[in-house]
Amino acid sequence: MTVLPIDTGRYGSPEMRRIFDEEKRLQRMLDVEAALARAQAKLGDIPASDAATITKKASTRYVRLERVKQIEARTKHETAAVVEALSEACGRSGGSVHLGATSSDILDTATALQIRDAMQLTIERLDQLQQTILAQVEKHSETLCVGRTHGQHALPITLGLKFAVWLREVSRHITRLQECRPRVVVGKLTGAVGTMAGLGDHAIDVQRLVMEDLGLGTAEVTTQILQRDRYAELICALANLSSSIDKFSTEIRNLQRTEIDEAREPFDVKTQIGSSAMPHKINPRISENISSVARIVRSLVQPSLESVVTWHERDLTQSAAERFTIPEAFILTDHMLTSINHVLSGLQVSPGRMERNLELTGGMELSEALVSALVKKGLERPRAFKLVRSIAIESVTNEKPFRDLVAGNAEIAKLLSPNERQSVLEPRNYLGKTKELIQQALKKTQQERQTRA
Repeated sequence: MTVLPIDTGRYGSPEMRRIFDEEKRLQRMLDVEAALARAQAKLGDIPASDAATITKKASTRYVRLERVKQIEARTKHETAAVVEALSEACGRSGGSVHLGATSSDILDTATALQIRDAMQLTIERLDQLQQTILAQVEKHSETLCVGRTHGQHALPITLGLKFAVWLREVSRHITRLQECRPRVVVGKLTGAVGTMAGLGDHAIDVQRLVMEDLGLGTAEVTTQILQRDRYAELICALANLSSSIDKFSTEIRNLQRTEIDEAREPFDVKTQIGSSAMPHKINPRISENISSVARIVRSLVQPSLESVVTWHERDLTQSAAERFTIPEAFILTDHMLTSINHVLSGLQVSPGRMERNLELTGGMELSEALVSALVKKGLERPRAFKLVRSIAIESVTNEKPFRDLVAGNAEIAKLLSPNERQSVLEPRNYLGKTKELIQQALKKTQQERQTRA
């Protein structure tokens, strides 16, 4: 019986869910046990024949999940159950299984293998999203729209500039994950309390060989467990990423409002239903879903930070929490990344509606441009600002077009000709360095992509 929506397949891709499913987790623990045996055999600590048998049998084909659960029901210890089941499968070689190791050696190193695979898939998803946004920046570099602050019309911008901001935000998230990967994707084989006493004279070489075998970094020094500041950094990075995706989706939700209607997420008009009651509804369902899921990912930060705190060299307070936090953070982030990529790759943009929205105030979004033009004509800035502000207030209060009130103002007429006023109140004439800023963002992103290729 499935309970959580992750288990039903509602959230996250099959590839990401497979990294964290029960059988894969067991296989990763077996991978660590096999690597340990190979390292110990290479150093002469166990017979080579035992290592060969352990390597062969360290597979869920021989160590069945059902058998491990059966043993765990008796022992009340997950790793001990895995060790017993593997030892059974290995026959006479079973005595060499788990020699000198402690549970956390196996669990933490297996978790590192899962995190490695999950981080790689997450970075690939981010790379796809970056490519999608990059294409939208190029496509809409000159698509004119109004910029909004506090939900109010501010100055004209282009949609491409909005996307360029998102592009660089995604780029920073890729960099963050790449930078924290060496600190997070590490394993350990230091035995009980971290002294390596149980691993014998070759302990340091055993750890080195195991991590090289598995393709992991090596923790420089540990207690009985890996220190959880590593996992906390990872979950914080994923929560930060989820907030950016939430921001993108929230913008799309706002732009899809009936009163704005400048952009819409993909909607299959032939089959998709927006509401069970109202046939006309075309809701931003995917974007709202992203915002909802992001709240869960952000909530995982607190237990991850609390898991940094441990009694002495080891306690079990992290264990249960991490069975939720790490898989959920990756699976839900994966879901958000695939969702926002789908939304942005199929975004329905309405340039005509953007132009109409620009005209809602009759040119008032160019008030700053008008102040600057008056100052250039010799009017002191405080006077120019006060004059334009009074016209703007009258425009809002009396619902009169700003452009008409400017044309009828005697003081402005003395300073600006009709052609000059028309030029000042043309949105495309007040885009500043938009083109250059977009090109800078594109160039830097393309350089980074070439470096990653």
